[in-house]
Amino acid sequence: MKFERANITTSTSTPIRDVIAVIDHSATQIALVVNDSGALVGTVTDGDIRRSLLRGESLDQPIENIMHRGFRALTEHSTGDEALALMRREKIRQIPVLDSAGRLVQVFFLDELIRPVILPNSVVIMAGGEGKRLRPMTQNCPKPMLRVGDRPLLEIILQQCIDAGFREFYLAVNYLKHQIKDYFGDGARFNVQIRYLEETQPLGTAGALSLLSQRPTKPLLVMNGDVLTRVDFSCLLRFHEEHNPAATLCVREHATQIPYGVVRTDDIHVLGLEEKPVLTHYVNAGIYLLNPELLDLLPENQFYHMPQLLEQAVGQQCRVAAFPIHEYWLDVGLPETLERAHGEWR
Repeated sequence: MKFERANITTSTSTPIRDVIAVIDHSATQIALVVNDSGALVGTVTDGDIRRSLLRGESLDQPIENIMHRGFRALTEHSTGDEALALMRREKIRQIPVLDSAGRLVQVFFLDELIRPVILPNSVVIMAGGEGKRLRPMTQNCPKPMLRVGDRPLLEIILQQCIDAGFREFYLAVNYLKHQIKDYFGDGARFNVQIRYLEETQPLGTAGALSLLSQRPTKPLLVMNGDVLTRVDFSCLLRFHEEHNPAATLCVREHATQIPYGVVRTDDIHVLGLEEKPVLTHYVNAGIYLLNPELLDLLPENQFYHMPQLLEQAVGQQCRVAAFPIHEYWLDVGLPETLERAHGEWR
């Protein structure tokens, strides 16, 4: 990735929400904060952003409030080998290079210094639903095979996973499953392996996992087959590895405006009034990383939704972590969201 200063740098007063756009658009997982003279004063990684979202930080506050001031940097004449050694030692993925005045000269990126990694994790994509809310479009076409642009939605999801390094896939199928199986086959034309979890009855968003012929040895990526997103799977895997939960649930911030003035009371006494407040919540984004042992909690070949599995895990004292998605995300489950996908997805 060629270093383009304008695409990766920002100022201390830039709002967090604008820095999110810088990180997303540059695909470097980092923004570099510089002062008026061009000297580097702080860094903000993708992980810093997600942690601030979980803390409930306002996206309108300046980035200097959450930037990392104790960053590591190299001098102007450092080599790629020196950068790689430091990255491995410090477990970091980007190293800025500064001149004698502290001004940004270059950035080394780990992904450029090492060969692409083939991930050992398997992926399960839930593609068995009938898509009743999208009738009549799904009358003779399974929902994951509806086209967004010139490709089926399921192919877009599959290709994103392939680009991230995944090579072993399971497609959970039921409704009009022959169309999916005929299109994707065994995965040979995508240079991956595809197997099928064939439901004889609807099994919900988790039940099909009980059909896996063998228990995976690595955390299992599970995705709904109607989600369009640009989430960085490598960040998700690193997050799961660093925090070591039994499961990681991807969440998305959702805002709801109350159309009335809200009154806070104590008995008959009015404590305060707020006109049409906006409430924000994290909602389930339909993307999960599950440790293999969680599959033992599933009933065999029975309807079971993923929230049931995660609630059962929490009830048994298993840790479930939330991974906030700030990248593009869209649930393509309604005619209006499918129309949005046609206009927004490139």
